[in-house]
Amino acid sequence: MAVENIKAAIEAVLFANGSSVEIGRIAQALEISEKDADKYICELIDDYNSSKRGITIIRLDNSYQMVSCKEYAPQIRTVMDLRRNSPLSQAALEVLAVVAYNQPVTKAFVEQVRGVDCSGVIGSLTAKGLVEEKGRLELPGRPLLYGTTENFLRCFNLESLEFLPPLPDDDENKAKEAQEPQNDEQSFERDENLSE
Repeated sequence: MAVENIKAAIEAVLFANGSSVEIGRIAQALEISEKDADKYICELIDDYNSSKRGITIIRLDNSYQMVSCKEYAPQIRTVMDLRRNSPLSQAALEVLAVVAYNQPVTKAFVEQVRGVDCSGVIGSLTAKGLVEEKGRLELPGRPLLYGTTENFLRCFNLESLEFLPPLPDDDENKAKEAQEPQNDEQSFERDENLSE
């Protein structure tokens, strides 16, 4: 199959599917290697970006999806009569950060990190498709494990979790703590918390 035909076939597959498609499935359908499929998709992305079209292709982990360009979101919302989703609350962002950086995690872990009940927030994030159940922990009671979704990557414009911004270094935190005046009782409480 000619290169232009392969690119057209990839476009057709991504458009028809509507959601993301794993690179392996695309390669299998076109009877080419995953490396070649990845190369052709990258060329398509460059083509879309250079010609200022209203659609593009994004990478989500090991999958690709055809999407509308975000700069045309207001027009799309108007035509489709969509209301803008309300922004995430501070609590939801905190829970999402704990899940994203530590996944898979239990609700109890998230609550331990935040120090408050997180049932409602986790339910809300699940309903929004940002967090999903990832199985159960092999402990008594078999608590649910949660992790982020492909929709999380899409919403935060990330190709994969590897592109999450790095967490602040512990050295920076220790330097800040060293500058703060503290008494022995506060120091003892902090050491006790770290050892748990």
